[in-house]
Amino acid sequence: MARSGLFAIRDVGSLIHETAEEGTELKKAVGVTQLTAMGVGAIIGTGIFVVIGKGSGIAGPAVILSFALAAVACVFSALSYAELASSIPVSGSAYTYTYATLGELVAWIIGWDLILEYGVSVAGIAIGWGGNLNAFLDAAFGVALPDAIAKSPEDGGIINLPAVFIVLAITLLLIRGVTESARANLVMVVVKLTVLVFFLVVAFANFGTGNFHPFAPAGMDGVTAAAAIIFFAYIGFDAVSTGSEEARNPARDLPWAIIGSLAICTVFYILTAVAALGIASPDQMKDSDAPLAAALDQGAGMSWAAGILALGAVVAITSVVLVIFYGQTRIFFAMCRDGLLPRRMAKVNPRYGTPARLTVTLGVLIAILAALVPLGTIVELVNIGTLFAFVLVNIGVIILRRTRPDMPRPYRVPWSPLLPLLGVGFAVYLMSDLPVDTWIRFGVWLVVGLIIYGLYGYRHSRVRQEAERRPES
Repeated sequence: MARSGLFAIRDVGSLIHETAEEGTELKKAVGVTQLTAMGVGAIIGTGIFVVIGKGSGIAGPAVILSFALAAVACVFSALSYAELASSIPVSGSAYTYTYATLGELVAWIIGWDLILEYGVSVAGIAIGWGGNLNAFLDAAFGVALPDAIAKSPEDGGIINLPAVFIVLAITLLLIRGVTESARANLVMVVVKLTVLVFFLVVAFANFGTGNFHPFAPAGMDGVTAAAAIIFFAYIGFDAVSTGSEEARNPARDLPWAIIGSLAICTVFYILTAVAALGIASPDQMKDSDAPLAAALDQGAGMSWAAGILALGAVVAITSVVLVIFYGQTRIFFAMCRDGLLPRRMAKVNPRYGTPARLTVTLGVLIAILAALVPLGTIVELVNIGTLFAFVLVNIGVIILRRTRPDMPRPYRVPWSPLLPLLGVGFAVYLMSDLPVDTWIRFGVWLVVGLIIYGLYGYRHSRVRQEAERRPES
């Protein structure tokens, strides 16, 4: 099955076999439509409704090229995710793929890294949800929640109750089952795309070309710098792979869902950027926390339309919380099942077919974070964590092609290893553009994770325990 040691590798066949073990078998209930909606739900959210302002402030109208560049940087990794997700349809995403290619220690590192990407970002997104809800209530009804119950202590409040509410509500939805969660997400995705189409229609009806000159005031340096920030807007397509174990036909559905959701969002992003610049200048959007609403309000003078867009942003961010939280539970589930974290947490509720105990525990912890911690530098931390995962997934494709050339691959990355290496190159390039402080925080997070692995995961590893029992039998 596997060799022992820090770099023990899980056999792909045994990984798939364990998904059918009694008590830890997840319900196979989602198809390509729901999976694609999950990808769109995870991608379109805080990024397009917030980051486009910051990007246009750096690159000017050339932010359109930045969206295209960030998409290209993602597409190579998306192809690698598609190959691994269809070949290893097991919960855990990059964590599981790394366990099957680079070994246990590296798998733990990437699993711990994904906890940062998913868990912490859920708390941050929930805080953003609370802020947008408050802004909508203020704009629509002239009623705003007091700071004491709408902000963290560091931001001048006591507790962020809206953020706590959305985290706990999503927790209950996820416990109810993946079918119900996917259905709710599909509805929210339809709503958010409808709102974006509304924005496109209104913006193009008032479109002008005056804001496109000069097109690239900061040159290509501005385009690439904006792309490094806009990359945040594309995070989420990898969340589709976390649902591979619950896919009805993972070999067919996962590649379509991963690549399809990325393509849909890229088209929407570029159209949205063009439309926004057609009604507002980069200066009118760059300092706003709601740049699309600002474009309608300040650029086109349509405050009523800005209110509708703010409501759409609340719905959009809700679906992001749902999908990212879902991904977090499945990665944690895989790590618990492997013994690197307490295995009792991987028990599936017999009524709902979901890891209810694990979901409740994570929900409470994330709600506490969302209630008391400000947004701060979460965006940079999430970016570096995601890019690190992309590097390992691309390397995993190359290694698995050499170590398991005969393994069934329903989908294969074309021109391997060239395209996976390009995926590594783009990810490393974007990581190099992040601040030094972000690298330091990321390093501290990994050191804490290694300590936990040394104290618990190494001793309770399922692979190691089975290897130790084997000579005695």
